[in-house]
Amino acid sequence: MIHPTADVSPEARIGPGCRIWNDAQVREGAVLGKGAYVDRGVVVGNRVKIQNYASLFRGVTLEDAVYVGPNAVFANDRYPRATNPDGSAKGGDDWPIAP
Repeated sequence: MIHPTADVSPEARIGPGCRIWNDAQVREGAVLGKGAYVDRGVVVGNRVKIQNYASLFRGVTLEDAVYVGPNAVFANDRYPRATNPDGSAKGGDDWPIAP
């Protein structure tokens, strides 16, 4: 399903079952896998590859030549739940890696 107000390049490849909502942009050479979800106002740059069942929610912009793995979710969460006791957002150094 491609919303009538979505701007999808004829050079983009859209997989079966994709949903591209209003005012979304999908640029030249972009590839969307089966069942990908592109929410309202999302921008997908040139030569971006989005694998099967990935979800991009409102407010997301992917620059050119980005790869998104299968089932990835860009939630654009304004209030992240992963925070430190002081209220700051957790970063890469806050997560232990098991041996």
